[in-house]
Amino acid sequence: MKTFLLKDLRILESDHDEITKKNIPLIDGLIINREDDKNSWLIEALVEKEYYSYFQELQDKEEQVMVEVRITKETNHPATFITSIDSINIIGKHIDIHLLGTIVDKRKSKIEEMLSELIDQGYQGEDLLERFKEVLNKKARHEA
Repeated sequence: MKTFLLKDLRILESDHDEITKKNIPLIDGLIINREDDKNSWLIEALVEKEYYSYFQELQDKEEQVMVEVRITKETNHPATFITSIDSINIIGKHIDIHLLGTIVDKRKSKIEEMLSELIDQGYQGEDLLERFKEVLNKKARHEA
């Protein structure tokens, strides 16, 4: 298992066709890559007690909760996880929330989207491979 500092926590909420991000101010937090066969992560967040009813409501819905976190440094790119609330514990003036989930690989979904667009444009076989390489190289130069 690998343990990292949790620097930022946002809950992604669906509001009709829009996704909003609810910032949850952290007192402290950890994120643990459990390195198991399910590729699961444990997110532990210590927050103010005022968020108890909010998290209790999320847990009562028994739905998955999408979260966006920053790991180790606040300047790192956020990582997105699909989680469920495992537990909520009151600790004095604070609450400790445990979320279990898996990381969403945004790069993989972007690549799949890019390939799908090229196929829709009629590329296939060797032409698809060559065009895909061109698009990736163009993107890499643009991002550098």
